[in-house]
Amino acid sequence: MKVTEFYEQSDEPLISFEIIPPRRGKSISGVFEALDQVMAYRPPFIDVTSHAAEAYYEELDNGDIKRHIKRKRPGTIGLCAAIKHRYEVEPVPHIICKGFTREETEDALIELNYLGIQNVLAIRGDDHGTPKPYNRIRETNEYAIDLVKQIRRMNNGIYLEKLIDADSTNFCIGVGGYPEKHFEAPNMGWDIKRLKEKVDAGADYIVTQMFFDNQVFFDFVKKCREAGIEVPIIPGLKLITSFNHLTSLPRSFFLSLPEPLSHEISLYPERAREIGIEWGTKQCNELLDNGVQGLHFYIMANPSPVIKLLDSMKTGLKSRSSR
Repeated sequence: MKVTEFYEQSDEPLISFEIIPPRRGKSISGVFEALDQVMAYRPPFIDVTSHAAEAYYEELDNGDIKRHIKRKRPGTIGLCAAIKHRYEVEPVPHIICKGFTREETEDALIELNYLGIQNVLAIRGDDHGTPKPYNRIRETNEYAIDLVKQIRRMNNGIYLEKLIDADSTNFCIGVGGYPEKHFEAPNMGWDIKRLKEKVDAGADYIVTQMFFDNQVFFDFVKKCREAGIEVPIIPGLKLITSFNHLTSLPRSFFLSLPEPLSHEISLYPERAREIGIEWGTKQCNELLDNGVQGLHFYIMANPSPVIKLLDSMKTGLKSRSSR
């Protein structure tokens, strides 16, 4: 079932999650333990991140430097298959530009199609992957819109190599949105114009980068609608759980933290997790009270803070669904 169909058919708020594959050499059991804990909230879909190969350097005993290239977190497709068949929940694998050729992307999409996976999130990805050499034969997708176009062409039965009587895929395509604008965009108007181009190219829904000020999200949705973007816009949420998040989140995700939140955590750093959950609870209640149809939580490998938040909201969620 497609993400858009869940939103079209649901009469109650949807709760979904995003997780990360285990590190190379680690067991999948830890991921299953995390997923077991969130199944009580009946997620209709679960996003699974994807990671390109990265270069790292090792100093050898003789003083030489050896360059290694590897994916630190492989296994996105396998994990998606496990989610679909173990939990009967729709997985949403992330398909990224960085570090993958268009041929590799097509192969991955073919595998996902064979597995009966109907949803993908098309994003550019972080820029620390190892560039692939390319030419006129083996090229890469530069931007997310290029991914969207490639996936949409496959949905129309058009592959990189001309194939006779090729079967069409049937992917529902999600893309990312940035309530505080993408860090490379000169202004919000420019960023929303680029987002509209991705929707016009075939994107079916938008999931946002994390934010901590709901007014930023409400303003973003309003500007998107004014620009003619009519697809579902799903708010992406993360909970602050440590004092270090005050600097690491803005640095890594180019976002701002509201002054009352950062001030309280700086005064009581030992209560950072509790303060973050309280702030997130207020955020979620306000979003739902303003008609948001679903909440998408970035739990990665640690669901416990979000579970505590959702447990405190159970009554509220049920009452809203009965309206």
